[in-house]
Amino acid sequence: MAQIISFGEVLMRLSTPGFSRFEQARQMDVTYAGGEANVSTALAYWGHHTAHVTRFPASPIGRAAAQYLHFHGVDISHILYGGPRMAVYFLETGAALRGSQIVYDRANSSLAEIDPKEIDWDVILKDAKWFHWAGITPALSQGAADALLDGIKTARKYGLTVSGDIFYRANLWKYGKKPSDILPELTAGTDIVIANKENILEIFGIGGEDFQAACINLQKEFPQVKTIVDTKRTSISASHNLLRAYLWNGKELLETDDIEINPIVDRVGGGDAFIAGLIHGLITFEDQQKALEFGVAASALKHTIEGDALISTISEVEAIRQGETSGRIKR
Repeated sequence: MAQIISFGEVLMRLSTPGFSRFEQARQMDVTYAGGEANVSTALAYWGHHTAHVTRFPASPIGRAAAQYLHFHGVDISHILYGGPRMAVYFLETGAALRGSQIVYDRANSSLAEIDPKEIDWDVILKDAKWFHWAGITPALSQGAADALLDGIKTARKYGLTVSGDIFYRANLWKYGKKPSDILPELTAGTDIVIANKENILEIFGIGGEDFQAACINLQKEFPQVKTIVDTKRTSISASHNLLRAYLWNGKELLETDDIEINPIVDRVGGGDAFIAGLIHGLITFEDQQKALEFGVAASALKHTIEGDALISTISEVEAIRQGETSGRIKR
């Protein structure tokens, strides 16, 4: 049985070749991606037994998406099939002064139309150790939100560690609910929350003069939350960023140094790689500082890889964590 379970939508990614603009493109590069699935993919490359739960159309496209996950080592035995269509997003990669652009086409997708009763969370989670979710999934529909809540409650019943990335896309919430209507109940069952000061205020109405103060106040409202984590990106240009991270564990604030990333090949999925690195670190190391550094190193490495998923070895990430960023050729 898989030890780490993720749940969320997987989209077909159609990206313009190289740095072409949408108006220039005459063909698109195809891959498949989703925040939670990206986490499972990275962890699978590092030897963890991961499984992703989602719903695809019963079509060649749906099977292709499932096979993509399977190719990268993710268990696809819990994927459901049904519903009208595959969600899609289009990517134009920016460079220097021009930022990247993303256009979503995900209305009425197969996962958005899920019936929560389709998922047997008891079977999926009974022997697992970790459950990961993100705030985009409950934005899709009431059915998706209810299915996620059932998953979190079941994970709690079996004593799993639950991590939740509560960053959300405001323009996706089109079924009559707001993030503040749904995310608090999900967060109440979550151990490790990925959020920033602004999210905490917008979603929960909980303020604080800085990140640490906001975290302290969040934990007063949600005692289940043991750890809050955030990343800080400094954008010098679309091709040149600095990245660091913070972790509040209820006692002290941990922080990493900046890692410089220049030039950036593909920054999409960098946050997911960070979460994967953090989860690996928390499972593997008895050292939260080292786990946080491993997460930032994983995210930095992802920026050098095309596609949404981090394809790497543990040793590659660990080398970056230890400061080896020269990019010298390996023979």
